[in-house]
Parts: sequence; C-alpha cells; structure tokens
Amino acid sequence: MSNLIPVLTIDGPSGSGKGSISKRIAEKLGWRYLDSGALYRALGVAAIRSKVDLKNEDALADLVRDIELEFKRTELGNWSVLLNGQEVQNELQTEQVGDVASKIAVFKRVRDGLLAKQQSFLKPPGLVADGRDMGSVVFPTATHKVYLTANAAERGKRRYKQLIEKGISANLTDVIQDIERRDERDKNRRASPLVVPTDAVYIDSSLCTIEEVVQQVLNLLKNK
Repeated sequence: MSNLIPVLTIDGPSGSGKGSISKRIAEKLGWRYLDSGALYRALGVAAIRSKVDLKNEDALADLVRDIELEFKRTELGNWSVLLNGQEVQNELQTEQVGDVASKIAVFKRVRDGLLAKQQSFLKPPGLVADGRDMGSVVFPTATHKVYLTANAAERGKRRYKQLIEKGISANLTDVIQDIERRDERDKNRRASPLVVPTDAVYIDSSLCTIEEVVQQVLNLLKNK
C-alpha cells in the first residue's frame, strides 16, 4: 500500500449513509471508490448460490479464494458489482443477502481473504473507501478518516425508504430491529469489530442531508 496515494476512509454502521456519501465524494474528487460492504454482500450471494454452510469458516474462506469481484461504472454513471463477471447489483440489496453478509463477516479467515482484494483498489489518483473497518484495519495509515453514524431509528427509516423505492416489500419495525441486531454483531465480533478508527473525525448524520455531510467531509479534506 503506497503512502503516496491519498485515501479517505468512511466507516460506520449500517444505514449511516456512508455509501451515498462516499460515492458522491469519489465523483467530486475523481478518485476511485471501494464499497467494502458490497464485497461482503457479493460473497453472501456466492454463499447462497453455492449452498455453503454459513457456519463453516473453512468453506467460506475457500469461497473467497475462488470468486472474482469487480466494481464497474455503468453508462448512467452508477456503480455496479460483478461476481465472477456477472452483475449482481440488484441481488445485493435484499435483506437476506445483507443478513448473510453480516453473519459471514464475523469470520477472521473470510476477512483476511478479502483484505488483499480490498487493498488492491488503492490506485492513483486516490481512493474513497467505505465500510466498517476501512480506517482501523484495511487502510490504517489512510490520510483522511471519517466515522459516520446516525441513530438506529433514522437509519432504519432510510433503509426502509430504499427498499420501498426499489419495490422490495419491507416492514419498518423489522428493518430497525434488523439494523440493531447487525450493530451488535458488528461491534462484538472478534475479527475487526466496528470501532471508531484512531484519528477519525466523528460525524452524526441523524439530522443532516446527504449534501450537508458531503460538504462537511470535503471541508475536512481541504483543511487537513
């Protein structure tokens, strides 16, 4: 990992808005983008398709080794994830895949297997990486670090709205409870738990719009 290439890490819990924020900042800066959560979700899709035992760490680690993951910009300018050359973007948004991704992310061998894949995204002119351990584990020497969060109720509302807009049936109470369960799982897992990275700027987006948070982060980059 080159210290000459600037890296902005944006970590935080599910539904904090880090994906939307990271994409917009990457576009404004002209930097590359890494959505680590999408990689875990893509692995979740692969696990479901392969009918791998979600409690079998060795089998999941073997699956990581065998799959190819790639981000690709569409003609409309959106980001799409390719799993073994096949676009799986729509599948990544389902609650089943999200739940599977959260469960398999607790395994150290799975995280270690994806580490090199994630670090390979670091190329000029710079990288915006969002996830749950970008600033703490994957890019610990990142030039800029942000920890983005919001209260569980607000994050649940955002997630519920996303699902409804995509035509996916959902119950708001269930979505909020699912987010709370994921928070506990992410914070208490043994491998790379969700933490506020050292030197990260803490931002609560509960009462902020996406553009307001984007501007806050851009201001941080300018002032550092």
